[in-house]
Amino acid sequence: MERKVLEHLNSKIEEQRVSLVESLADGVPKDYPAYKELCGVIRGLLTAQREINDLVRKLKDYDNDD
Repeated sequence: MERKVLEHLNSKIEEQRVSLVESLADGVPKDYPAYKELCGVIRGLLTAQREINDLVRKLKDYDNDD
């Protein structure tokens, strides 16, 4: 059950990240500070995804040890 919740959360984060990357590619940031902020948000989402993926992997390993 926990894995499904984490995988759902990861998918929602991915949707948000892709949307922000598309905004970045479309030139949405109006100035350099807005660009830097958007890059920081994208970096944070990637960090969250990595942490979630690590946790999912650990849960799978734990389930396989049983």
